[in-house]
Amino acid sequence: MVSLPDIAPPDNDVLWASSLHYSHSGAPGLVGVSLGVRQGEILALTGPRGSGKTTLLRCLSGQLRPSEGEIWFNSVPVHTMGDLARERLRRDRFGWIGPEPQLLPELKVWENAALPLLLSGASHRSAKNAACEWLDRLDIAGLARKRPAALTRAECQRVALARALVTVPSVIHADEPTAPLHRAEGALLLRTLTTAARSHDITVLLATDDEATAAVADRSLALVDGRLAGTAPAASPLPDTPEGQAACSLSA
Repeated sequence: MVSLPDIAPPDNDVLWASSLHYSHSGAPGLVGVSLGVRQGEILALTGPRGSGKTTLLRCLSGQLRPSEGEIWFNSVPVHTMGDLARERLRRDRFGWIGPEPQLLPELKVWENAALPLLLSGASHRSAKNAACEWLDRLDIAGLARKRPAALTRAECQRVALARALVTVPSVIHADEPTAPLHRAEGALLLRTLTTAARSHDITVLLATDDEATAAVADRSLALVDGRLAGTAPAASPLPDTPEGQAACSLSA
């Protein structure tokens, strides 16, 4: 049997997914999720804890490979990429910021922010200049030569945002980036992220369970138990037992 070729997404969708399925040790994480995101759009993915937001972001960003379904970035099939190609995609075209900054303690602040550029082969000077520019926009340029241990949690999170923005990526995947912050600090981080996205035409997928955070997005999609809200689960077939056969006879 000849398999059908993949069908590319619409041209105006920078990121597009179809019928994604993913399981965590046999437990469903995503069940048939499909979506499309336009260039420069800010899309909020909402839902309670455990609804599948992080799993969806990790699949869309190439960190996880879905068990079923397709993911396309600018008409390139991410779901068929090898590990090295996915790693380059994450480094060069995607940015990521999560609830934990995950800074390297042995590196200075500017080196942490510049890391994606340094790993891609950019010169030391150009990487430092780009990193310091974003640190300045986040009001922490004065911390550039310090190490993460000398920073507050909020300052570390700003460094993580600078790292996500330093390559001016096509897409930023933001997984609850304001969750560990006080309201004022979270508002500053969110304002910088959205302003950068608007000015640089960056697409943002923002996972959050906070209504105020989701309100900055152009639109929202809600997840419930690994499905997009409003997507009904498939009906379970009746067991092949006398009871099940009797139920079929009664319903006929």
